[in-house]
Amino acid sequence: MWESKYWLIFLAPSQRYLGTCVVAQKKGCKDLSEVETKEWVEFGLIVKKLEESLQTIFNPTLFNWSCFKNATFRGPNPKPEVHWHFIPRYKEEVSFGGLKFKDPDFGYIPQPISRELPPDVQKNLKKKIETQLFK
Repeated sequence: MWESKYWLIFLAPSQRYLGTCVVAQKKGCKDLSEVETKEWVEFGLIVKKLEESLQTIFNPTLFNWSCFKNATFRGPNPKPEVHWHFIPRYKEEVSFGGLKFKDPDFGYIPQPISRELPPDVQKNLKKKIETQLFK
């Protein structure tokens, strides 16, 4: 969806939590301790922009950010890289593209349950977020 000097932002394949995105570091650090100050500064600006954009579009109750690298170790030759999961959370049901989104575990750790959207809804969601990011 968007690329900065140090980070890539893309819409997550799973939209169990509407508006979930991934912010990935471009140079591929293995651990957070390897992220440089200039990259942290830019990441802070991205956090602000993503949260403001989703707040405008869908008005989530809160935002979760997580940095898990566990999945890479499920296969052979793991290569963990720093990336963040941006997960808007909703106390109340929200709708988009004719679909309803409920958050049955609101107030608790997000569950890794996948929800893929129909391609046209996924495309429209991506476009809606991109449009707000670039305002």
